[in-house]
Amino acid sequence: MRMDKLLANMGFGSRKEVKLLLKKGVVLVDGVPVKDSKTKVDPETQKVVVHGEEVSYKETIYLMMNKPPGVISATEDHVQETVIDLLEDRDQILSPFPVGRLDKDTEGLLVLTNDGQLSHSLLSPKKHVPKTYFAKINGRVTQEDVEAFKEGVVLDDGYKTKPGAVLSILHSGEISEIELIITEGKFHQVKRMFEAVGKKVTYLKRIKMGGLSLDENLKLGEYRELTEEELERLSER
Repeated sequence: MRMDKLLANMGFGSRKEVKLLLKKGVVLVDGVPVKDSKTKVDPETQKVVVHGEEVSYKETIYLMMNKPPGVISATEDHVQETVIDLLEDRDQILSPFPVGRLDKDTEGLLVLTNDGQLSHSLLSPKKHVPKTYFAKINGRVTQEDVEAFKEGVVLDDGYKTKPGAVLSILHSGEISEIELIITEGKFHQVKRMFEAVGKKVTYLKRIKMGGLSLDENLKLGEYRELTEEELERLSER
């Protein structure tokens, strides 16, 4: 890989800015200053240092975010703040995108990556990747609701959701608290499922996707890279 491409990809500036950086002699490869932007470098086997700091090169990125409400699950928007806007420049430069979407007012686990193959495997309807939500419901959630969800409910557009959704009632009262597992990702699906049984979702948080659970140490709007173990769990059913 050319040196200017490597440094540009890692967020050290445009190709032009990188050339100026190289001319200053602050870029070392295996301890030797490199000033020619066309110099070939292998970031896997050679040590690249800029201003005394080693460059850790990576082509793919896998992030877990605790998405806050009020932010949209999109890569860009001219009006509203997106989840990409919450990322630091060094992570934005790798062009990650959200895997699936969470509604604007929904919070919780969101995976961001630039790995299109992983995204496809998690979102493909054939894969049936389960997603677990914690929700607060205006109204008493009953056993009848549980049975209805297991059978699948008919949404406002006539679509019947897939059977097998599991509903656990954590608290039932004027405001019920539940955990719900679904394998689909229709628009506003959880909210519309409860509307189908005459109830309204007042709070929604995704807490798990596949075998990956939200890191509760992440505050709203915070994120971190996934570990290798978490990447493996992500594809678990």
